[in-house]
Amino acid sequence: MDLFTLHHGSRPLLVSLPHDGTHVPDAIAARLTASARRVPDTDWHVSRLYDFARAMGASVLVPTHSRYVVDLNRSEDDTSLYPGQNTTGLCPVRQFDGSAVYADGQEPSPDEVGARVEAYWRPYHAALAGELARLRDAHGGVVLWEAHSIRGELPWLFPGRLPDLNLGTAGGVSCSPELAGRLAVALAKQDGYDWVANGRFKGGYITRHYGRPELGVEAVQLEIAQRCYMDEASFAWDVARAASLQDVLRALLEAALGDL
Repeated sequence: MDLFTLHHGSRPLLVSLPHDGTHVPDAIAARLTASARRVPDTDWHVSRLYDFARAMGASVLVPTHSRYVVDLNRSEDDTSLYPGQNTTGLCPVRQFDGSAVYADGQEPSPDEVGARVEAYWRPYHAALAGELARLRDAHGGVVLWEAHSIRGELPWLFPGRLPDLNLGTAGGVSCSPELAGRLAVALAKQDGYDWVANGRFKGGYITRHYGRPELGVEAVQLEIAQRCYMDEASFAWDVARAASLQDVLRALLEAALGDL
């Protein structure tokens, strides 16, 4: 099985969807709890949600494997993104609700984690870095759009209700003030969704690591509450809700491109 698909676009925009994959190899799946085998913490349907991006000229990078195999949006040394808060790691052993991913005694060893990094994590990041370099060299700059989604209420991870749209720019470090400003203007023009910048989700490893505005790479993460486009209980796609959201996402990607 291929580890990812990469569509090479013509405009200086790369949409990365590191948690879209659902495949778990049989040898790993056999060790998971019954609830974890449903891979409930998938960023469900995000590649479908952003399917318009190819027609815009964007590059699109989509993995095949689940975050339960290895989380592509964590550092290879598994440094916590949010020290002092509940979070999941490089090869998660806890689901987003705090329950176990693995049956008792079946968690991956450090050696197995290292092997998964080599087999799955490094190829994705090599493709990501290579496509960013190609687009930056061709256009003089590039925007990396990290596309994510999550259930809107997860008490183990955050209190209360997550806003509909959650922009993360590593506290303003991963992109220029001009790009952040354009996104704020685009969001202010719509009234269907509430939003926040650098709230609970400030951007994961990919946003923080690759976002280097001074080097011509700007990165933004958008974490979407899944209620905006699907049924969170059944994971079912909602055509009407998704269509409304896609209009806003399209406007955001055009704003992110700006004059590039």
